[in-house]
Amino acid sequence: MITAEAAGTWTLGDQVVNRMGFGSMRLTPRPDRSVAVRVLRRAVELGVNHIDTAAFYVSPGGILGVGTGAARFATELIREALSPYDPRLFLATKVGPGILPSGEFETAETPARLRAQVEENLRRLGVDRLDLVNLRLTRRDGPIADRFAALAALRDEGLIRHLGLSNATPAHVDEASAIAPVVCVQNSYALDLRRDDDLPRALAVRGIAFVPFFAIAGPSREDGATAVTDAAVNSLAEARGVTPHQIRLAWTLHQGENVLAIPGTGDEAHLEQNIAAGALKLTAEELARLE
Repeated sequence: MITAEAAGTWTLGDQVVNRMGFGSMRLTPRPDRSVAVRVLRRAVELGVNHIDTAAFYVSPGGILGVGTGAARFATELIREALSPYDPRLFLATKVGPGILPSGEFETAETPARLRAQVEENLRRLGVDRLDLVNLRLTRRDGPIADRFAALAALRDEGLIRHLGLSNATPAHVDEASAIAPVVCVQNSYALDLRRDDDLPRALAVRGIAFVPFFAIAGPSREDGATAVTDAAVNSLAEARGVTPHQIRLAWTLHQGENVLAIPGTGDEAHLEQNIAAGALKLTAEELARLE
């Protein structure tokens, strides 16, 4: 069985992680919590040691807009499945967007609201300190210094180990780096979602990880993986005897040694396929065909 080690490693902050990680957003729709628990435990069995989450990943009522029954938070599913945590496991979360007790969405703009979201993540994950908190920007313009400084203060307080950005531009990285070290940038990016094409290489020079989300879903975004219609992807997948989604993940990992994949799924079979994609080595000719 191919494991996450096949994708290689990167030092995220102060911890070495496998470049094939796991995104937890799609764990929540099924009312049967045991399915999500099995998927998470299987991911760790297969070498995943970098898991991405957020306190606003919840069904029903979250950003996926699906599911029935009692609220199922991805952070709490992670705690149920994996706590007490292996010290080699790196849990990344994000703040900015959030869900108020009323069920309404918010965008935290003040130090008080950012602290409240950090404390919610601590509580739901069941930890005293968060490995990584990404400031998730809902807009790609305007200053971020005040919000990032508020998170830096929480880091100095001992509630956070490392800081990153999500949905950020190079200017945001510069602005934040003047306040505190930025260890990763997490943006939407895929073979057919390329607005940040130059960012992986620019970040690599600075020792910063690039963590693309929607690597499989592409323009479908939260709607999830759909039938891949790109002829080059389908042709290469058929020739290699793999799925188009695995080709998309392999392409993602080929964008730089600092690129960390976090494909998400609520299905064990799809999980194993995703992890196996880390072993796919594409030739220069194959990469050119995909371009």
